[in-house]
This record gives sequence, C-alpha cells and structure tokens, in this order.
Amino acid sequence: MRSISMPRRLLAATAAVVTLLTLGLAAQTTAAAAPGDNISQGRPATASSTEFAWSAASNAVDGDAGTRWSSAAADNQWLQVDLGSVKPIGRVALDWEAAYASGYRIEVSNDAVAWTTVATRTNGTGGDESLTVTGSGRYVRLFVTQRGTQYGVSLWEVQVFEGSGGTSTPPPASGSPLSQGRPATASSTEFAWSVASNAVDGDAGTRWSSAAADNQWLRVDLGSVQALGRVALDWEGAYASGYRVEVSNDGVAWTTIHTTTNGTGGDESFAVSGSGRYVRLLATQRATGYGVSLWEFQVFGPGGGTPSPSPSPTPPPGTSRLLSYNKPGTASSSENSSACWECFPGEALDLDPASRWASSPDTGWVDEGWIAVDLGATAHVTSVVLQWDPAYATSYSIDVSANGTSWQTVYSTTTSTGFKQTIPLDADGRHVRVHMTDRSSPYGYSLWELQVFGTGGAPVTPPAEPANPDFSNLRLVWADEFNAPANAPADTARWTIDPGVPQNGEEQYYTPSGNGFHDGQGNFVLEARRQAYEGRQYTSHRMNTSGTFNTQYGRFETRVKVPEGRGLWPAFWMMGSDFLDGRPWPYNGEIDILEVLGQDTATAYSTLHAPAYNGAGGYGQSYGLPGGAKLSDGYHVWAAEWDSNGIRYFLDGREVFYASKATVESTRGPWIFDHDHYMILNLAVGGAWPGAPDATTPFPSRMIVDYVRVYQ
Repeated sequence: MRSISMPRRLLAATAAVVTLLTLGLAAQTTAAAAPGDNISQGRPATASSTEFAWSAASNAVDGDAGTRWSSAAADNQWLQVDLGSVKPIGRVALDWEAAYASGYRIEVSNDAVAWTTVATRTNGTGGDESLTVTGSGRYVRLFVTQRGTQYGVSLWEVQVFEGSGGTSTPPPASGSPLSQGRPATASSTEFAWSVASNAVDGDAGTRWSSAAADNQWLRVDLGSVQALGRVALDWEGAYASGYRVEVSNDGVAWTTIHTTTNGTGGDESFAVSGSGRYVRLLATQRATGYGVSLWEFQVFGPGGGTPSPSPSPTPPPGTSRLLSYNKPGTASSSENSSACWECFPGEALDLDPASRWASSPDTGWVDEGWIAVDLGATAHVTSVVLQWDPAYATSYSIDVSANGTSWQTVYSTTTSTGFKQTIPLDADGRHVRVHMTDRSSPYGYSLWELQVFGTGGAPVTPPAEPANPDFSNLRLVWADEFNAPANAPADTARWTIDPGVPQNGEEQYYTPSGNGFHDGQGNFVLEARRQAYEGRQYTSHRMNTSGTFNTQYGRFETRVKVPEGRGLWPAFWMMGSDFLDGRPWPYNGEIDILEVLGQDTATAYSTLHAPAYNGAGGYGQSYGLPGGAKLSDGYHVWAAEWDSNGIRYFLDGREVFYASKATVESTRGPWIFDHDHYMILNLAVGGAWPGAPDATTPFPSRMIVDYVRVYQ
C-alpha cells in the first residue's frame, strides 16, 4: 500500500493540558506560603473554558505572576494540572485575580476520570489562599462551585508544593532506581556530550561513552549507604564482554558483588546482594574496538525494578468506569453524505476518535439538536466527556432520564468553546442526552466522542490498551543496523519497498530497485537522481515496515545524515496501520519524526496529522542544533517516545518537542494515534512544501541511514 505524506507547515505548540494531582487531603487555610518545591510549575494544565485566547490554563502554572487563566462567566468551572507522576504533596497555593471563587473544591484522581473531593471551601475571600494538605498523587483539580463576582474566575498562579510544606524528598519507590539523577563520575568520556550523568538521567536517548581502552569505569553516588537488590545495564553497541560491579561506603575501598566474562550487551539485568553508598561498574574487557557505552546504568534496592502488573480491565465494584462504550445511541438526525459518510450516533460511542456523529443537512442545519445514549440500566453518572468537531454547540445541556422520555437537566452552558470538555456530574439515570440549542457555525453539530463515566449501568468492557513503556528501562524489539554488503537492497524480512508515483506535488518516481542500497559500511542509502523514469525527471527510494512490523507505543529511533540541496525532502515517519485496511489519510493518523528541507538544513520538523489538524495545519514544532549548525554536516539521532499520554521528540538526546495528548485534545481536536503504526523512510524531490529543485541542487543526493531501532 502506498503511504501519503501531505505538505507540512508547522505550528509551534502552546501548551494547555489537563489534570492536577491525587491527594488524600486534610485542608486548612493559612495566611503565609510555606517553603518547598513547587512541582506544578511548567506542568501540563487544562481548564473547562478560557475567557480569551491569551488567558489559557497554562498561564496559571508558568511561574509568571503577570499572566493568568480566566474562565467563561459561569459556575462549575475548573482548572487541573498533571504532575506527571505520583508525588507527596504538602501544600496548594492559589493566587486569585479580582475575579475569585467564593466556593470551590479540591478534587483528586488517579486516572483523571473518577474524581474524589478532598477539600471544600464555601467562604473563599480571594487574594492569596494557601491550603496545607497531607497526601500524594498525580492529578489535582480546582473545581469552582460559586463565583465571587459576576465574571468568571481567574487565577494568576496555582502552585502545588511537594512533601510536608514541600521540603521533604521521599525515598524512591520499590520499583524506582536508587541511582536515577544521582551524581555520577567516570574514568573518561569519549565526547563532550557523552558524560557520566547521561547514564543515570532516566533518558534512554542519552548515553555515557568512554575512551577506547579497557578498565574504564562508571560510578554513581547514592547519597547514603543503601541495601541493593538488582543492577540493570542498557548497553549501546559498544558494550563490555567482561566487567565487575563493585560497592563502597567511602569511594576508596571496593567490594565486588557481581562479575562476568561473557557479557552479551543489549539489556542485562541481574540480582545482587550487598550495600554501599557508591556503586561502580568496572569494564575489564571491551567487546568491540571502541570504548564502552551505556544508555542507562540503574541500581535498585531489594525487590526493586520489578514491573508493576497491568491493571485489571474491569475495575472493582463501585469504581467509576466507562459506561457508554458500544451502547445504543440515538439522535435528532444524522448525516450520511460524501462529506460525512455514515456519521451515525454509534460513531461517537465507539472509542474511535477518528469517527464521528454529525447532524444532518438534509432538512437544513438548525439550532435544535441532540444525541443520546442508553446505558442499558440505571447508572450513577459521575462525568461526561465530549470531544467536539469544529461544528460544536456554544449552548447545550446534559440531561438524564430513567425512560428516555422524561428528561432532567443536570448541567448547562451558554459559553461552550468546543474541543474536549470534561463535565463532572452527580446524577442518576439510564439515558444520557446532550441537548444542543445554539451552533458555533453555519453547519450543524458534530461529536467525535461522547463518553459517559460512572457506576452501575450495563457497561461493555472496551479492548485493553497496551501498557505504557517504562522509558527508563527499555529493551530492543526491532532493528536494522544495515550491515549488509555494498549494493545489497533493503532486507525484505524487515522492509517493504514502496515504488510508484508520489504525492504532495513531488517530482520524483520511487523506483522498485536501484535507488535504495547498502553502502557496505553499515549504512543504507536512499539516493535521489536526475533521471528520466516513467514520465518523471527524477528517481528516488521509499520503503516501509507495513508488511513486517506494525506496533503501538515505544521509542522509535534513527541515526541519519540528511542531504543538502533545494527541493530535497528526507523523512522518517509513521502511518496508522488502518491505512492498509482502507481508512483514508488523515483519519488513520500520521506521526512525522524527522523532516528536513534541503534548502534549510539548519531546521528540522516533527509533526502530527489527524482529521482536525493536518497538512499545513499539522500540530508540530521546528527546531535545530545549538548554534544553528547544519544537520547535513554529519549524522544525527532523531527519536520519538510514544505512549498513551503523548509523544516526546528528541534530537541527539535533547527533547525538542512534546505533543501532549491532553493539550491536543483541548486545543486542536481528537488524538487518533493510540493504535498500531508502521515506519517509513523516504527521500522526496520537489513538492508543494520544499518547492522544486534547481540548477544548484546536487544529483545524485543521498539520505544515509546508520540504523533504525525500536524499543519497548
């Protein structure tokens, strides 16, 4: 199947995300701020609404007391922040603008769906308010029940402080490395950027590498004497076949707790018994002609490092869960046309964010419209999630009913701004309806997703999603090191050659053979030539893993030297595998990891394409090397770390862009990437984005790939 890559022009991301922490809170109001570390600053934040384009949720966690978040002029507004992981919490501070809340709740959640109230105020006074709390968690939400003025609510800053007053640092959890983030030293470093600390930073895309000699060592200081249970080594290609792991209380006298003379490289993990403040890896024998190199060196306590079991797909009784999946839906009307084929109510209830319900234009789009779901039995509804298409309702209500006939309104708004909205509820009924009364556009109404959460009902358990990768402890699951002889074609056990005419106005023809070959030096070459072929002036090469490797989540990495020259367009990217089954672009999803334009090789691009943001409106970022150096001057490593929360992009181990799922859903449209994708390498010539080559463009030109690797 041929993949389609549309022209891109990238928009820099302006963050605004979702969810605040999980607290078991006993709250009391205090007058002064306690000392401690503010762990919410710069974290993803999102809100029920924003008053102005410049008053986004992220303003309340940016550490700038001159920027603020403000909501629509209504009660039941909320702001939430995601701390990224469970942390001990000691205090929450609110710095209100004049539009304050007199009544509000602090709520917590483990999953940003089922919420528990842990603190309530009905006499808020605005200004600076500080809540001393005791608890821990990942998500925290401020939910405003009563405004103090006729306006919305507005906060200069929301601050969450760690520990008891934010001053304490807890010991690592049993599954966390004792070594992560600790001071590290080494006998030598190969490059200025391959320092010892890279091996204990929790980033599988940065590494330590030594000089080309035996008896090289890496040492980490745990800060105090610790009992040890396991050591994990994530080797780069330059590994040690012989090494010792040693411990010391003073960094002078060392005791060996593990030794081997037949190390195999890759991921090695072994149990140890002992204790010490310092842990040292001493490489006694190199396996290659180079030095030794580690992506990660992890030291665990007793019982540490064992992966947590996957959560049960069926939560315990009384736990809020998704009730609306694949339940019967009805609507005031539905569209079925070439513009929206079979956009029936069930398309909003199927957990497929690339399919949608839309009201019908057949009788003219009107303000009155609705979509409803039958939960199968009486349920207690705790929240409703709406992912709007651009044809959203500015005014709507959420209604519940026992019989689908007599309805009770449990939520209403006249200031909806579309995108993703999560509405907390406390209501009972078998049927849930979204009743729309005012349109945002001349068109009708459309929802990508309508999700109802709660207890009871007759829920259908959705298919289980794969577990998120632990990016600090990955294993290699697929790779091509391109070590075949010179002029050998791509390995058909790994790659599908993708010949044919191009898309995007490109000028080359992708040939079935000849333009892609190994160079005999551990690289694969994609070569663009000025060559007449099948009515085209240029030829080049494209190949993908559609027939051999399709997967969801992980770290996808390549080391590439890109060509320079006007009109050249090298790329490493991924397509949703449902494209192979007939789902058209961009509904299948496209993840661009590497794109460079030959006329500006100081700039690279990483982008996402989906139904609501694609082509020139794709969601992404441009970036370059420090100092503006040309990417075409040498090899560079591009990587994407993808999980259910989003995709982080890296260049040479440096994070250059984070596409947060929550940010995308709340600012751009549905996130459609949680399913299998396959990888693509290609070198295009010309096209709507880079423009045509000219007399200065060198031919032949080569995109040279050292390796492609996938870790999970």
